[in-house]
Amino acid sequence: MKRFLSRAIEKIAGLDKEQILSFLTALAADNELLKMVFDSMLDGVIVTGSQHKILLYNKSAKRMIPFVKGDASEKLIWEMISDREIAGFFKEKLVNQEKVKDHEITLDNGLVRTLSCTLMPLVLEGTIRGNVLHIEDVTDKRAKEARLRRAENLAALTTLAAGVAHEIKNPLASIGIHLQLIKREMEGKKKIDTKPIQKCHDILTEEVDRLNRIVVDFLFAVRPMDTRLRINDLNRVIRDLLDFLKFELDQGGIEVELNLSRYIPEIELDEKYMKQALLNIVKNAISAMPRGGKLIIETLQQDDELQLKVTDTGTGIPDDIIGKIFEPYFTTKDFGSGLGLTLVYKIVKDHNGYIAIKSKEGEGTTFTLSFPIPRGEKRLIGFKGETI
Repeated sequence: MKRFLSRAIEKIAGLDKEQILSFLTALAADNELLKMVFDSMLDGVIVTGSQHKILLYNKSAKRMIPFVKGDASEKLIWEMISDREIAGFFKEKLVNQEKVKDHEITLDNGLVRTLSCTLMPLVLEGTIRGNVLHIEDVTDKRAKEARLRRAENLAALTTLAAGVAHEIKNPLASIGIHLQLIKREMEGKKKIDTKPIQKCHDILTEEVDRLNRIVVDFLFAVRPMDTRLRINDLNRVIRDLLDFLKFELDQGGIEVELNLSRYIPEIELDEKYMKQALLNIVKNAISAMPRGGKLIIETLQQDDELQLKVTDTGTGIPDDIIGKIFEPYFTTKDFGSGLGLTLVYKIVKDHNGYIAIKSKEGEGTTFTLSFPIPRGEKRLIGFKGETI
């Protein structure tokens, strides 16, 4: 800019009055165009100098931020804002030279609005010369997201309710039939044969237990989890669960291969829920290998994430249903509630992680659970597996 001005001044000396006027008119037109574009922006923009005084701002910024009356160039930016909370926030970040990205603030001036603010330094030749504040009104966006979440929750609840109704209907019908059988056995008889009644009683007890399991699973699926995340060793949790399942795995003729990295950091997890999630995945793997097979469990660090992979050599999942396996009450088995993998998905999500699945019919399935590594944990490189 300095070079441009120096060259312009040098040229002006050799120009006549009309040429100077033409030059200034063109410069003013360019400036007017920039101002028009600046003021046409839907998002607010405020530019401050190195002393935190406002150099310029557009109309959208003036509309969004409650400014006090007065000459903006004579006051610090936080002195020009009437809302104390917003003024205090800007003062803290600007004085400490902190970058801010997508920080949301709520402004209540009769009409509640949510603003997303991004604050970036204005750097010229390696020196901070000021700051640029970008303000976006995200009120409508957040309202739309909230409506979408409510719609998704309602849809999920509808699916759950339909599933519960369907699951409860069958045992209730069975209970009704066996109550009629008991009544028929008792009617008009002085001496009652207790064997058929005992058989009906056993079936009724079994169906009532089944109903109870359905209700318990349903409540577990819809209620918020009391997840208590603590720094823990995922490898130890895996070994403890496999010790618990050893008899069942041996009975099913399933070989277990453990490839647990010795060098992974500990992560935040709820041991009870993590075991439940892993149990559900392993149970699915056992069901997929009715004639035996191989179960491979692996842990490794991938960038800022810790990954847990569970692979089976079972029947695999068809492509047309793989996208439905985490849906409530979806199952391909003749038994179970169909909530097992739904609960796995929920548990992983409550651990701030995510789950992916890869499967091929006739070859097997791999579940990959990814969890964030807490800040400050050491990242070590290396891997050594073990087989049991």
